[in-house]
Amino acid sequence: MPLLLSSTLAQTSRNQHCLLLQSSTAQSCLPVLRAIVKRASERTRESTILFCFLYPPSSFLDPSRIQADHIRVVDRTANVPGYDDAFEVEKDWVAALKSQILDTVRSAPQGPLSVVIDSVDTLLSDVASLAETTQLLSEILGVVRSRGGSSRLVIHAVAPCPLISILTQTRFSPSLTHITAHPSALLTHLSSAYLTPPPPLSPPEKFWGVFIPIAERLYESEKLVFGQDGEGSGPQEFAVEVLVRGGTDGSGRRRGVERVLEGWSPAGGGPCELRDLENLKTLWTKKPVFEAQATADPTQNLSFNLNLTPEQQRSRAQVPLPYAHEGKHTETAQTPAAILYDPDSADDLDDDDPDEDLDI
Repeated sequence: MPLLLSSTLAQTSRNQHCLLLQSSTAQSCLPVLRAIVKRASERTRESTILFCFLYPPSSFLDPSRIQADHIRVVDRTANVPGYDDAFEVEKDWVAALKSQILDTVRSAPQGPLSVVIDSVDTLLSDVASLAETTQLLSEILGVVRSRGGSSRLVIHAVAPCPLISILTQTRFSPSLTHITAHPSALLTHLSSAYLTPPPPLSPPEKFWGVFIPIAERLYESEKLVFGQDGEGSGPQEFAVEVLVRGGTDGSGRRRGVERVLEGWSPAGGGPCELRDLENLKTLWTKKPVFEAQATADPTQNLSFNLNLTPEQQRSRAQVPLPYAHEGKHTETAQTPAAILYDPDSADDLDDDDPDEDLDI
């Protein structure tokens, strides 16, 4: 079965026009974004527009590729609000930025179109308005959808970012591919501290129930990476959570919601299985947790013997159980029910009716 991340890089899904890549301070998704831009630049029959707000264009493309006719690069890394002499009022600067982005997208040649924005949290900082930034992205997505085919909007965000919760809603885009980078140390931590290794070493329902809440607490990953025993950040291997909602696959079948966890290895050339990551090799050499729990014998490795010999088992079976009728039912006499009361010495009993003068 092909990797879902590989299919995303190859753009085999149709009607999947929105791709969200999520990084964090603990693990960057830049290698995946770089691979997506590189794949898009190799498709000469499709137009690609790259908006750079965080990383320079050289982080994604070779200088020879930047000058290609089917690629348009808009470098905004040197433009900072309030430091542009061309605009004295910041509002005019923001209006010019939005106009430049929309005009560039709308003027792209006809045919499939890929628009890459790196990164959207920097764009939000420049626009200084959550509503205006959302509206701008919605208009760009509308242009991308009108091109049809394999056209898509690729958005890179660095968590925590308030735009992530908006972009993942069906109101913004019914179909979505959401890729989140996680440090491999997080999976090792879940396996040792919570006895929950990734599937198939543990049941998927149990794993996702533990993994998702902890992964959303970014400080947990930061502590594992930058803590005292952390391995630090760098171009090492990492895990990739891929969530696909809506759209159709390569065979034309509609998709529901699919969530998988795969790996990314620079040495392996990109997407790979989790078992292929060197940092997680120790997890796959251990026996699955749920199998070990199912086959464990609690009477083993004890300082005393809990087992019975065959003779002891026969003797135990012959011992009569107390209070057992052994299948013999006895008839009990049918006696009428009665309440027996023994008066106490302190009881004040009077045979006369205290209420006899009342007409009741």
